[in-house]
Amino acid sequence: MILPATSSPPWLPGPSRFALAWTLPLAIAAAAWVSPWAAWGVGVLVQVGLALLERVPGNARSPQAVPASRWFALVLWVHAPLQFALLGIGAGVAATLQDSTLAGWGAVLALGIAVGGVTGSQGITFAHELGHSRRRFDRALAWLLMASVNYSHFMVEHYRGHHPRAATRDDPASARRGESLWRFLPRTLVGSWRSAWRLESQRLRQFGLAWWRSTLLWATVGQGVWLGLLVAWLGQAALLFWLVQSAYAVFLLETINYIEHYGLRRREVGGRVEPFGMMHAWNADHCLTNCFVVNLQRHSDHHLHAWKPYPELQALPGPQLPTGYAGCLLLATIPPLWFKLMHPRLAALPPILQAQPGPS
Repeated sequence: MILPATSSPPWLPGPSRFALAWTLPLAIAAAAWVSPWAAWGVGVLVQVGLALLERVPGNARSPQAVPASRWFALVLWVHAPLQFALLGIGAGVAATLQDSTLAGWGAVLALGIAVGGVTGSQGITFAHELGHSRRRFDRALAWLLMASVNYSHFMVEHYRGHHPRAATRDDPASARRGESLWRFLPRTLVGSWRSAWRLESQRLRQFGLAWWRSTLLWATVGQGVWLGLLVAWLGQAALLFWLVQSAYAVFLLETINYIEHYGLRRREVGGRVEPFGMMHAWNADHCLTNCFVVNLQRHSDHHLHAWKPYPELQALPGPQLPTGYAGCLLLATIPPLWFKLMHPRLAALPPILQAQPGPS
């Protein structure tokens, strides 16, 4: 069964609606030229605005799936140079703020958060989509995008760790019932990093390869070398900017991970975990938000068909979030409010899907 879809709103015509995603890095870059605080203000305005629009009664769901074409790949490819240009602008602006005053460092932090809002909400999302592609070029671009936020190990852990283990207690990226975002974050950050290196070590042993053949190793070394070059070239303020945008991007990624499988679990049958099903991921289908995150909110179908390109994802009647990702990002930061909204939804699901509470 597939949920009924609407046609695109007249102001978001057909497949071209995904080009709206390009406006965010362009808007943040233009605002950064004005001032770091202007960039921060635009970032806040976009997230709060999307969250409010998700609550508008009758807000259109995304249109039905369509076959993938070169246009949909272009949407992802164009984002990469836009993001790298935005990062260059951000580092350059941060270098001009290189003073020891509190206001100067505050401006660098604001700029880092503004840019991290793009590199996290879109850069990582687009890297995730590219990493699921069968094209070698796409996967290489995904590695570059993840390296730009100092999180290259995602490229191992997500595809070889999270996808097989999602909605189980063995998955560090699946949140347990009653586990707050703030307890989840240290568990997933440490667990995902350890899992990625363990999986890479297993792969190298399996194929008889030396560590110098590891893309993960070279990407990690590259991240460190880049940070050293950055501080030598543009100074400490540029380094702080880069670290802040990376940290905020990762925060957005892991908060979305927290939301996507919160409190759901797969059964163990005969000592084996049941296959991933439609009911093991939370979904939302707000059209405008999906334009910015290329249908990531159709998450059940994504896990059921990991190689399916984003325009082909269907809106399945799995568990539904109280609002879209933009709103849930804000709700998840306030655990009592999050639990109040999500636990009745969990209670309405079959009991076997309700994960056991996490650690107190």
